[in-house]
Amino acid sequence: MIQQNQVLPVFTIGANPVKLWGLTMAQRVARIARAAGLETADTLPPGPAILSNAAHAWDPAWFGNVVGRPGVVLTLGGVPALGHGADAGQTARIARAMADGVPLADKAGLEVIAFEDGPTIENKTLRKRETPFLMTLTPTTVRPIERASYFGAYKGVTDVLTKYLWPEWALVLTRICAKLGITPNMVTAVGAVFCVVATVLFAYGHYWAGMATGLVFMVLDTVDGKLARCTITSSAWGNVADHGMDLVHPPFWWWFWATGLGAWGLAYDPATFWWVQGAIQIGYVIQRLIEGAFISAHGMHIHVWRPFDSRFRLITARRNPNMVILFVSVLFGRPDIGLIAVAWWTAGSCLIHAVRLVQAWMLRARGGTITSWLSES
Repeated sequence: MIQQNQVLPVFTIGANPVKLWGLTMAQRVARIARAAGLETADTLPPGPAILSNAAHAWDPAWFGNVVGRPGVVLTLGGVPALGHGADAGQTARIARAMADGVPLADKAGLEVIAFEDGPTIENKTLRKRETPFLMTLTPTTVRPIERASYFGAYKGVTDVLTKYLWPEWALVLTRICAKLGITPNMVTAVGAVFCVVATVLFAYGHYWAGMATGLVFMVLDTVDGKLARCTITSSAWGNVADHGMDLVHPPFWWWFWATGLGAWGLAYDPATFWWVQGAIQIGYVIQRLIEGAFISAHGMHIHVWRPFDSRFRLITARRNPNMVILFVSVLFGRPDIGLIAVAWWTAGSCLIHAVRLVQAWMLRARGGTITSWLSES
């Protein structure tokens, strides 16, 4: 048995030269293990261990699921792909089947999960419940596996543009970055430049150029995260930089959009300027505070509470849905009305979030339990 302070070892069975996102399965598994605070072993561990079959590629979500469940074995076509041996005997049996590429001869004491049965797990980080990918890794399956890996790294609950407009664009860019060895932090840095340029363009009323530049930034904002998850290169600094920029820049966009209206001869009078900015800026902060309060009180995002909340996340007054409103307004030559619409939509979104927060508190006060609908199997 694993001693209290002993780290559970991770070992890859077999050798497979085929690379996924530029990594062999042994290298990929090593990165996944390190990210989970575990260590890889050079030889088959003589006791409890996590075992991975190099002939298969699997979503990192499976790793987290298997680590916490001794005796679990995930199979594809009956052959073990990933398993958690609870003792030396289980470890040896799982390793033997993986090495021979055959089903387990002895399943005693093991919980076998057949991928073909469509088992689902909740990914709290990506806010979704799904059956993560598991495939045999060969030269002909690399591209479909990379595609599955990429879309597996997508958040299930997000805004309408991220979900529907540019996933395919970002996939192409993610593949290019992985092939060229470009890191997620490099992508974040380039995206930051485009973000600043878009802000300046908005300030001078160059809305079309600003939206085009902003679109590049928004796509890169997707690419850096997907690249980090697909290549298993997430870092604390990268997360801070990425999420920090996401949090800070939108208020500047809305402020300088308003100052740029003068170039169109549509400048607001002082009273209108301040109520529009007040509604947007204060509403933005309040909405974020509500989301933070929900997480603090209930341990999950407000957008994954019930299906309504997940659907509302598609259009809630965040940067991307707001940009859709502004794009339409510029299309009709009225960027001033567009920003007013954003102000009203921000106020409306805040009200809806506030109502949901109060409803959760009331349910909790009555003895109810707040759980995510994604955790319901």
